[in-house]
Amino acid sequence: MDQPRNLTTEPESTILSSKKTVCVIGAGPSGLVAARELRKEGHRVVLFEQKHDVGGQWLFDPDVEKEDPLGRTKFMEVHSSIYNSLRLLSPREIMGYTDFPFLMKEGLGRDTRRFPGHRELWLYLKEFSVHFGIRELIRFNTRVEYVGMLEGNNGVCDRVERNGEVVEEVFDAVVVGNGQYSYPQLPSIKGMKTWKRKQMHSHVYRVPQPFQNQVVVMVGNSLSAQDISMELAGVAKEVHISSRSQKNLMEGFSKVISKHEKLHLRPQIESLEEDGRVLFVDGSFVVADAILYCTGYKYSFPFLDTKGLVTVDDNRVGPLYHHTFPPLLAPSLSFVGIPRKIIAFPFFESQGKWVAQVLSGKRKLPSPDDMMRSVQEFYRQREADGIPRHETHDIIQFEMQYADKYADKTGFPHLEEWRKKMCLVALDNSDVHLETYRDSWDDEELLQEALQSPHFTQHIGPIMIST
Repeated sequence: MDQPRNLTTEPESTILSSKKTVCVIGAGPSGLVAARELRKEGHRVVLFEQKHDVGGQWLFDPDVEKEDPLGRTKFMEVHSSIYNSLRLLSPREIMGYTDFPFLMKEGLGRDTRRFPGHRELWLYLKEFSVHFGIRELIRFNTRVEYVGMLEGNNGVCDRVERNGEVVEEVFDAVVVGNGQYSYPQLPSIKGMKTWKRKQMHSHVYRVPQPFQNQVVVMVGNSLSAQDISMELAGVAKEVHISSRSQKNLMEGFSKVISKHEKLHLRPQIESLEEDGRVLFVDGSFVVADAILYCTGYKYSFPFLDTKGLVTVDDNRVGPLYHHTFPPLLAPSLSFVGIPRKIIAFPFFESQGKWVAQVLSGKRKLPSPDDMMRSVQEFYRQREADGIPRHETHDIIQFEMQYADKYADKTGFPHLEEWRKKMCLVALDNSDVHLETYRDSWDDEELLQEALQSPHFTQHIGPIMIST
């Protein structure tokens, strides 16, 4: 890594002018649009990206040998968790930013399917960064290693180490947009530390060939687990899918398991034995060659030092006012891209706009006490609704209403009705037709409504870039 970085933010009381010098961490979907919105508000923006190009999670990295297979390092060498065959879970029409639609484009190497492969979304993000001039703001191959509040209201310090040389910079505010799908969430299983055969998290899974003729135990039944299990069924000897709750298995995944003789549904793992056996809670076992953990990801900010004012507790990042501002550090510190299970790009866009307008003084935040009370009330409501702490930032249960309520904070347009409906139709279709929903759909009327909407008809024309 060419440039390890140290960043420090100042308390709100020292921020006086309406135009700020702002550091954005991460050039993925959240960081790119946050940088765009900040610059539109007149702020001076510097965007730090640890890789060689934009895209964040969508910048595919096939070289996983350099990574710990279980992701147990403080700073991950491999940021992207994208596997080679991954296709989008949602149709492209709903995914674009509000003023930059995700269009089908003809040409060599382009993917014109409604649910394209991951490279097509990376190209979209690259085109977005070129069109809005964001690339000129980015310092690539730069990893942020420290962010902390300076005492004495003396500004924001960025310390950079390069070839042994330390460089310091000053910022008024830091916006964290480093993504949410890079640091593996691992279960605690008896014998896991002493099991001597292959163990890896899906973070470093890329292709099925290394599992040729092997007995594989997959832990979890997430969407990535479903994709990967179908792929492994073509090469592995057996694939045993261990799930804590078989009652909540989607109908489509149940169909897949029933039709593939190599796929077997198993209960939760009881323990791992040194002779290679994987024991399940019902007393059954298999002798496995490999265990693949498809157990999701945890929020991690290894560079962030807030003296305990922002913590990650059971995957709850907090306290954060509307998933964005820590009450005691706002607006000097903010987060864009924390919410999950949402129509992500428009939501991140509204977050970026809110942060930019708060920093410019166009919008005001409540007092720290009022923000804290709002956060505590949100926590109480989630608990009353039976939502576990680790799902604090999962918005799907009330996504449509919440996204519109959030947009009202900045005068951001509400999600279009076609976009909301198309999202729900795709989710329902995937629940029932897991193997075919990306290539067979029944929302033609919604599709035509979308393509005739201002989101598409007001597009300024094709964007050409070198790939």
